[in-house]
Amino acid sequence: MAVEYDGTAFVGFQFQPGLRSVQGVLETALSRIFEEPVKVTAAGRTDTGVHASGQVVSFTTARSSFPFDRLPIALNSALPNDVTVRDAAVVDPSFSARFSADERSYVYAIFNRREPSALSATSAYHVYAALDLDAFGDAAAHLIGKHDFRSFCGTPPDNGNTVRTVKTLTVRRRGTLIRVAISADGFVHRMVRTIVGTLIECAAGRRDPATIPAMLDARARSAAGLTAPAHGLYLAGVRYRDGYDSFAEPPVTSATDNS
Repeated sequence: MAVEYDGTAFVGFQFQPGLRSVQGVLETALSRIFEEPVKVTAAGRTDTGVHASGQVVSFTTARSSFPFDRLPIALNSALPNDVTVRDAAVVDPSFSARFSADERSYVYAIFNRREPSALSATSAYHVYAALDLDAFGDAAAHLIGKHDFRSFCGTPPDNGNTVRTVKTLTVRRRGTLIRVAISADGFVHRMVRTIVGTLIECAAGRRDPATIPAMLDARARSAAGLTAPAHGLYLAGVRYRDGYDSFAEPPVTSATDNS
């Protein structure tokens, strides 16, 4: 299933006993519809406050006769209004929303003017300082390709591997909104938010874009910049080896699309 959610009132995607999680809400609704316990696997375990416009979730059920083309309608009537399902499809039993993914894409929204906006308080990060998009782009260019992103990682994975390949990293401005889009074969913990925070520091003149390679080489979290807050981040899409791509532009950033 392709799933959208506003992460403001959730502790994140992953189930946590006694707390409101996206996984918990989805599993409760699915279990009620299928009249059996249902567990879901997500393409990305988003943190507290992070949103999604193109999350992908997979699950198994014994109810093979269910009209799955109508599952989004059934689910959306059972889900709270901060979680919706865009579409659903039956896939091969070997499919996993997490492990079958080839590429993930995130979009980060920055609201850039001196005064804050009540309308974007939970959907975009307010940065009051003037940002130089040329410096932003110069710094971003150093991060494209295969690198060890240990300096941009919060908690390292259990296997210790922090090498990832960033395929695209773009920044665009329209009016007061800046849209940062990044796609990669995978991400380490808080990688996107730390990249964005570091790029903002470069664009604000607090760091030299030319120092990005040294940050990567340092392999130490202290070498990179601040971690941008969660509420500006969206899991925007996941691409699979069969060609399916769940990408959907977050509504807050759609006005920045010049296509």
